[in-house]
Amino acid sequence: MDERKQRILQAIVQDYIESAEPVGSRTIARRHDLGVSPATIRNEMADLEMLGYLEHIHTSSGRIPSSKGYRFYVDDLLPSKPLDEEEKALIDKWYMERVRRIDEVFQETARIISHVTKNVSLVLAPQMTQAAFRCLQFLPLDDRRAIAVLMTDAGFIENKIVDMPDGAAFEDFQRMALVINGCLAGHTLDAISPAVMKNIREEIGDESLFEAAQEVIHRSLDTGKHERLYLGGTSEILSQPEFHDVEKVKEILLMFEEEQLLKDILHAHLGEGLKVTIGKENEVRGMQDCSLMTATYHLDGELLGTIAVLGPTRMEYGKAMTLLNYMNGHLADVVKKFRW
Repeated sequence: MDERKQRILQAIVQDYIESAEPVGSRTIARRHDLGVSPATIRNEMADLEMLGYLEHIHTSSGRIPSSKGYRFYVDDLLPSKPLDEEEKALIDKWYMERVRRIDEVFQETARIISHVTKNVSLVLAPQMTQAAFRCLQFLPLDDRRAIAVLMTDAGFIENKIVDMPDGAAFEDFQRMALVINGCLAGHTLDAISPAVMKNIREEIGDESLFEAAQEVIHRSLDTGKHERLYLGGTSEILSQPEFHDVEKVKEILLMFEEEQLLKDILHAHLGEGLKVTIGKENEVRGMQDCSLMTATYHLDGELLGTIAVLGPTRMEYGKAMTLLNYMNGHLADVVKKFRW
């Protein structure tokens, strides 16, 4: 594709993203200083359509980008625009005012992304069992019960109420926590072996106290087996002109009900950095009028999860890409603030 065709394609994509209306040659000539006549632009648009980069809507003389046209735009023509300092400050303020617990970090991340991009956001938080054990503490609840607080290196906290065995005092639970913290340091929760548990049993000595410790660990493992999926702005899809067709939007809304399907879609992009799949590149039928932009995030070099934007193929790719790039690096910093 020569430079003139590229500039015309770029202009059409940008105008269509902004207006959601098919773009004609006169509009391009009027709005963009390309140095050529509408007739020349019209001929170039016909060539771009023949090459598969544009599509012709029969009710209009204008053209719209095809999936192939969007792909070329994203890969080769998308202008780079970093997030400005004011936008970064707004995101920091959002976290500061609304987040009090680690799970709220991911929930609010989904809300920030949908709020800024005006599209649906998805955030896949890691399995707790894949995170490394950090510490266990007990807090007194009453004479017979204590609250076990287990924390991982990723900042996840699990609270469990446990009954004190007959004859046990809160000081016994504190001693038990010291033993567990020493034995489990550095282990991921899903790699706690029978040999390690045997060592904990021998260190604690008292069988009833060991059973209480075992219950806390096993219950945390059961809770942590499932990744957490957070969605934001699912109603945003309804405001897009492309989805005023009830059947189209119905298919997408039904897809949002299938949590495992959404997790599988995000898993397919885990570890790929920032990636965009456009229109029919998406294998799931309900997404073939959409684009999905995904980015994986890390904590201290460890791959943790995925953040994503789902919207019509007419989404503002530059804004979404800039935001995901920023959030991808910023999320780890936010999570670290919740470590003890």
